[in-house]
Formats: sequence, C-alpha cells, structure tokens
Amino acid sequence: MDFRQIRYFMEVAIREHVTEAADALHVAQSSVSRQIVNLESELGVDLFIREGRRVHLTPIGKIFYERMKHAMNVMDDARREVEEYLDPEKGTIRIAFPISLAAYTLPTVIYAFRLRYPEAKFQLKQALYRDLIEGVIKGDFNLALMGPLPLEEKKLNRKALFTENIVALLPINHKLAKKSSIKLLELIDEPFVLLPQGFVFRDIVVKACQNLGFTPHVAFEGDDIDALKGLVSAGLGVTLMPEVTLVDSLPRSTVKIPVEEPNVTRTVGVITPKDRVLLPTEKMFYQFLLEFFARLDHFKY
Repeated sequence: MDFRQIRYFMEVAIREHVTEAADALHVAQSSVSRQIVNLESELGVDLFIREGRRVHLTPIGKIFYERMKHAMNVMDDARREVEEYLDPEKGTIRIAFPISLAAYTLPTVIYAFRLRYPEAKFQLKQALYRDLIEGVIKGDFNLALMGPLPLEEKKLNRKALFTENIVALLPINHKLAKKSSIKLLELIDEPFVLLPQGFVFRDIVVKACQNLGFTPHVAFEGDDIDALKGLVSAGLGVTLMPEVTLVDSLPRSTVKIPVEEPNVTRTVGVITPKDRVLLPTEKMFYQFLLEFFARLDHFKY
C-alpha cells in the first residue's frame, strides 16, 4: 500500500466516479482503476461497489476512508509544520465556524490578524455545531470558533472569548417596536422565524422560551441568519439573534430591541484538539484570539 494508491482511492471516494477522479488527478483513467484494484487486492476486500460509471464505498470502504482521511490530515499537518517552522508568519490557518459568526466576528479578527501578519493565509470552513466538534476531533481542522462551548467533550480544549447578548428583531411596525427593551414573555403569542432543526442557536432560543413556560410558534424557517432577517423585514414574524449579527446589517423595516427577564446570552469561544498540537501559524493565531478578545474595546457591537 503506497501513497499513490491512497491518493487515488481518496479522490475516487470523494467524487464517486473514476473518470472524474482521473481528470482531477491529471492521470489516465486506466491508471486510477489499476491502482484501486491493486489496493483492494492487497487489502483482500472490495472498497467500492461498481454501478456503471459510478462507484460507491462499501461499508468496509467507508471505514477505510475515514482512517485514511485522518492519516492524510496527519501527513498534511506534518508537511505544514516543517514549512511553518521555517517561517510561521507565512503559514496557513485552517479554522471552522458557525454561520452566526461568519458576517462580523471572524472577518473582524482575521482583518486585525493580517494587519500584523499580512502574509498569513486562511482556509475557512462553515459548519453546523456538531460538525465543528467532530471536525476538530478528527483533524479536518485544528481550530473552531463556536458558541456555546461544548462542555462534555473530553477530547477538546476550550477557551471562552466573549459573552454576547441575544436581542429581539422585530418588524418596524410591530406593537412592541418602540419599546427600549422587552420581556421575552411578551413574545409568547408571536409567530417566530427560526433556523431549522439541527442548528444549536435554534435550541438556545427554544430553551429560553421554554424556561418561561412556552414553546415558540415557528411560523417560518430560514436556512441562515440573512434569511431570518429577510423574513422579519417582510413582517412574517419575530426572532432572537446574537447582537453581533446585526452590527453592520440591521435589515430594512426592522428594529432590534434588548431582551430582559431573562437576559439571554451566548458565550463564544475557541476549541482545539487535546491529542494534537497546533501548528506554528495556528499557535500564533490562537494567541492573537486570546489577546484580541481580552481587549473588548476593540470589539464593539
């Protein structure tokens, strides 16, 4: 089993098509097919199910893929560590984040970091809450910003960076729109627009309401924060969202109002793996994160 076989296997597994994998690898299809057959012969198992021109991983193929994916991540990290040891200010930071931190928080930090280290590069990945956790554990990336921080994961290091308020976003003609603050219970009979099931921020909103004895009536769902803003702007409901998501983009025909009783908040932080060290450039960025958010006057909502 050699590196070329694994590289060909990974490409075919991702694309589920030998011809497309060969095109991506810039080699002949016959070469890819031969290497896959050799690999299966050496392992003594079928890694793929052939269906015409398309292929799909067998159950053991899926297990092998996950192991090889981890191995490739380790090899890539080793190569990058050598390169960044020589010049960490020109290295690459792979970081993942949820949708709620995409518009303002992460861009603000990256901009500030690149003012200090202009040749640093970033590979960014947006993901759901559980995928952020799994990605760091499996080695898809070594850093992830998220909120709230997972408390039960023993394979992760976690560091809180800041706590932000959750505010109400209402249509501008709403009966509560002119209030300086509202109680969450005042929204008991309102139609809510929320993110779909599976988004942890939806769970935060629902739990805050349920703690007061009601479950919000979800009239509409939006796939991202901007979609929720549009639904509120159209007068189709109310929502709660992190105040930071409204810093530069308060939607037309809406108002944001602080929520009291209870004061709903979210702690945002960074997670890293316990069983792997950060690469040199990632270490620089991690330390920069801690310093940046320790000076909250540089991070105003």
